[in-house]
Amino acid sequence: MTDPKAATLSLLERRAPGATICPSEVARSMAQDWRSAMPAVHEAIDELVSDGLVQLSWKGQPLAKRSGPYRIRNLGGD
Repeated sequence: MTDPKAATLSLLERRAPGATICPSEVARSMAQDWRSAMPAVHEAIDELVSDGLVQLSWKGQPLAKRSGPYRIRNLGGD
């Protein structure tokens, strides 16, 4: 399994500025059995949010923390 933080940042790096990704995209890039990777992905996303590297949102509205469905946006170079 790939490092979920690195996988998240790599996927975001390849997107247009301001574009978002789904956490399942991260898991799918890491493991064939992507559902089993989701807990590690969620934990990594929480850490990236705490580090100020990504922002979470749902339907265009910012989320302060992970709750329910969410999208991930890079804060690194926008």
